[in-house]
Amino acid sequence: MKIIAMPVGMLETNCYLVYREDSKRLYVIDPGGDAPEIIDAAEAFQAESSAVLLTHGHFDHIGGVGEVARRLEARYVYLAQPDHALYRSEENAYMPYIPPCRDLPDVTAQIDPKGDFQILPLPGHTPGGSGFLFKRENAEEEDALFAGDTIFAGSIGRTDFPGGNFDILMESIRTQILVLPDDLKIYSGHGPVTTVGRERRGNPYIIR
Repeated sequence: MKIIAMPVGMLETNCYLVYREDSKRLYVIDPGGDAPEIIDAAEAFQAESSAVLLTHGHFDHIGGVGEVARRLEARYVYLAQPDHALYRSEENAYMPYIPPCRDLPDVTAQIDPKGDFQILPLPGHTPGGSGFLFKRENAEEEDALFAGDTIFAGSIGRTDFPGGNFDILMESIRTQILVLPDDLKIYSGHGPVTTVGRERRGNPYIIR
């Protein structure tokens, strides 16, 4: 399994390319902007199929979805059902700097991940927040959790946006993330990679 991290867009959202060498499937997680750069990096894998996975529907995570999905002929664009309205909302923007996203493809909440990953429900930052837990392909690799804006290195996602809920976010972290192995790497929506153990021991929002 190969992972490429690409900070994209004005807010430097982490877009991840996850390539499964065993199946030659490519997953593009949160293509929030800079679609041409994402496409160039994705095409270098020469994958036999591709899909787009969205951890949630905020504008800075979906800005490049349309172009990426079309150019890569994505089999689907996944987004959990509770965020579908947010995905299409005209208020899902950062005006005047980032207008509402246009030419968005349809999304689905019904997929068969074919054993490549597990979807973890992570509401709180948004109602439909999701994590994608990818399993290693061999003993030399590691599992990887793509957690969106639920948790960051030393911090957690904001809950002051419409649909955010602090108590629900903390419950998601406690019941879905902190139960995972300490050495599991967490790839967040912004900032550096961290681990479950590092956040359990040192994240001030968790240990207070």
